[in-house]
Amino acid sequence: MDTAAKRLEFEVLISDLSARFVNLPAGQVDHEIEEALGKVRVFFGVDRCGLFEVFPEIGEAHLTHVSHVDGIPPVPMRIDYIRLFPWGGQRLLRNPEPVTLHTREYPPDAAVDRGTAEAMGIKTTLRIPLLYQGGVRHLIVINAVREEKVWPAEYIPRLRLIGEIFVNALERKRADEVLRCSIEEVRALKDRIAAESDYLQKEIQEAIPRGGVIGESEAIRRVSVLVGQVAPRDSTVLIMGETGTGKELAARAIHDLSPRRSRVMVKVNCAGLPPSLVENELFGREKGAYTGALSRQAGRFEIADGSTLFLDEIGDLTPELQVKLLRVLEDGEFERLGSTKTIRVNVRLITATNRDLEKEVRNRKFRQDLFYRLNIFPITIPPLRERPGDIPMLVWYFLHDFEEKMGIRIRKVPKGVMEALVSYPWPGNIRELRNVLERGVITSAGDTLRLQLPKVPEGKDAGPSTLAEAERRMILATLEQTGGRVKGAGGAAEILGINPSTLYSRMRKAGIPSRKGKDEMSP
Repeated sequence: MDTAAKRLEFEVLISDLSARFVNLPAGQVDHEIEEALGKVRVFFGVDRCGLFEVFPEIGEAHLTHVSHVDGIPPVPMRIDYIRLFPWGGQRLLRNPEPVTLHTREYPPDAAVDRGTAEAMGIKTTLRIPLLYQGGVRHLIVINAVREEKVWPAEYIPRLRLIGEIFVNALERKRADEVLRCSIEEVRALKDRIAAESDYLQKEIQEAIPRGGVIGESEAIRRVSVLVGQVAPRDSTVLIMGETGTGKELAARAIHDLSPRRSRVMVKVNCAGLPPSLVENELFGREKGAYTGALSRQAGRFEIADGSTLFLDEIGDLTPELQVKLLRVLEDGEFERLGSTKTIRVNVRLITATNRDLEKEVRNRKFRQDLFYRLNIFPITIPPLRERPGDIPMLVWYFLHDFEEKMGIRIRKVPKGVMEALVSYPWPGNIRELRNVLERGVITSAGDTLRLQLPKVPEGKDAGPSTLAEAERRMILATLEQTGGRVKGAGGAAEILGINPSTLYSRMRKAGIPSRKGKDEMSP
C-alpha cells in the first residue's frame, strides 16, 4: 500500500471529502459521514469502519455511523465500545493516542476484549481518538476481519484529519439545532423593540452584548453559535464576508473564548503590506538577510506561539507565500529569512477574506490544498443589508461606546432617524454605520441624535445588480415576513407562488439558511 501513487490517491480522497463537507446542510451530515466511512474502508481494503461518540463522564462510547463490506456480519447501532472492550476503552480515556491492535496479541488482562474481538471475527483493529475541548469526544474504529492489516504510520495523522472533518460537521449540525431552539426567543425580543415609537437607550441597553458578535437576527445568531462551537478547539477557522462586516471582531471573539485567551491575539493584514514585506512580517528575518535588514526580527508566527494568529485578507497572499503558509499549517515549522534554522511553533490560525476563495481556486489564483486546510471551519459574516433588524442594537452599542470615549451622551434616537438608518443599504457595512454615527454624535445638539445619511455611491444602491441578487433579496424579504417559515399556509412558498421544494433549492443556491426540520413538522 505504501507507494507514492497510493499516498497521492489518499490525499485526493481527503481533498474530496473536505470539499463535500464544506457548508453541508445539517440534514445531510449523517449520510455523508457514512458515505465517507465507506470510501475510507474501500481505500484500505478493510471490512468495517465506524465512528463512535464518546461520553467520558459516564464511561461510554456509542456507535453512531458505520460502513461494512457485504458478507460481514453487521454491528448493532448504538453499541457501547467501552463496555465491549473495557481494557481498550480505559486506555483510550487515559491516553488518547492512535493504537493498532492484533487480536492474537491481546495481553492476559484483556480477556474480555479478546473474547469480543474473536466473537466479532476481528483480526486487527485501528483505533483513532478525536479530541474536543481537551478530551476524547469521538473515535474512529477500523476493523480487519478477513486478514490482519498493518497501516503505515504516515496515514494515521491524515485519518485523524478526516475524523476532524466529521466532528466539525457534527458540531455545525448541533449548532443548527441550538439555533432553531432560540429563534422564538430572538423573534420575541425583535418584536418588542420594533413596537417602540422611539428607541430609548435605557430600554434596550441590557440586550446589547459587550464584546463578541453583535446582533439578534437569525443570521448573526448562527454566527454566534458557530463562534461558540469552534472557539474551544484549535481548529483553523476561515471567516468570509464583505469589507466592513466585522470579520476581525468575530476572530477576536473566537480568541477570547478559547483556551489561548490569556495571550494577545496577533494580527497581520496580508493586503496592507507589499508582498516582499509580508514574508518578513510573517516569518521574521536574520540580520543581513537583505539590504536594509540591520537587525534580527522575530516574525508574527514566533510572536503568536501559544496564542492565535489572525491573517486578514488571506486571499491577497502571493503563490510563493501560500506554499510557505501551507508548510506551517502541515508541519508547524518554518525558517526566518536568511536563516537555515527551523523554528517550530504552536499557533492557532484564524484567517479572513472578502474574496470568493473557491472561485480563486478555480481560476488558479489560490492553492487548492491551502484552501482545504484553511476551510476546516468556515464562518460567513452576512452583510448589514441582509440583517437590518440588527441595526437598532448596533446603533445603541456604538452610541454607548462613543459616550465612554468622547463623553457625549445620546439618550434618544427619533423614530424617523432610526427608520432611515434601518432602510439605508450600507454598502460599507458596519464600518460605515459606525462612521456615520460618530459624525452624527459630534454634530448633534443635546441628547437627541440628529444626522444626515450619505448618498449611496453609484453602483451601490439598494437595488439589485443581477437577477440572482434580485431573487435572493425577494426570498429574504419574504422569509422575514413569515418569520423564516417556508411551507404551509402563509409560508414563503405560498406567498411567492412556487413549490416548497423549489424554494428550498433556490435558498440553498443563494446560500440562505433554512429551518427545514421545523417546517416539515408544520401543517
